[in-house]
Amino acid sequence: MLKIDNLHAFYGKSHVLHGVSFGVNPGEIVALLGRNGSGRSTTAKAIMGMVDCQGSLLWKDQQIMGRKAYEIAHLGLGYVPENRDIFPKLTVHQNLVLGQKGRGKGSRWSFDDMYEMFPRLRERQHTEAGVLSGGEQQMLTLCRTLMGDPDLIIIDEPTEGLAPKIVELVGEYLLKLKSRGISVLLIEQKLTIALKVSDRALVMGHGSIVFQGTPDSLRADAYIRKEWLEV
Repeated sequence: MLKIDNLHAFYGKSHVLHGVSFGVNPGEIVALLGRNGSGRSTTAKAIMGMVDCQGSLLWKDQQIMGRKAYEIAHLGLGYVPENRDIFPKLTVHQNLVLGQKGRGKGSRWSFDDMYEMFPRLRERQHTEAGVLSGGEQQMLTLCRTLMGDPDLIIIDEPTEGLAPKIVELVGEYLLKLKSRGISVLLIEQKLTIALKVSDRALVMGHGSIVFQGTPDSLRADAYIRKEWLEV
């Protein structure tokens, strides 16, 4: 579905990604792990056409390198950034409306789906998004992206700053996406939740992939965890 090969990314003269290669298959959750500054978020932005990059980015056998971010989104890739980027002066419901991309009547998701998944959003659907709690804003951002009916969703640090109970809810949400046939590229620091829900785990360090394997194989590899993940 998504195939990345020899990806290099740059911020001006700064060379951030160094030959990153991996793929995400249909209906698969892939966890992209690593410390801050390892290149995880840059990888997400490169896929979405938001940074200068070189290499190959194939989406359903179509080259998307060099495309605009909005064009990539309309091809069926969703992106949930770490900073959430909600529209603070619009209501919860209005934010969800803006997530729709008009991909046809066959969308897998409706407003009722969003409110059923996160009842708190139903209660606050007429509330300005800017006054929501951090957890509620994270729920809203996830749901707004889903309203565009992506086939793959890239989620950057969805559990950052959230209470443990909400973290568990996000984990359940990700598994629900998988059950609907949606692929997920999960960028995360919390090993527990990432390894619990993912089919495969990738570890980044210094702009390169330093490990690829199953969650169980990562749990068993004390060297990789100590060298590239633990603080």
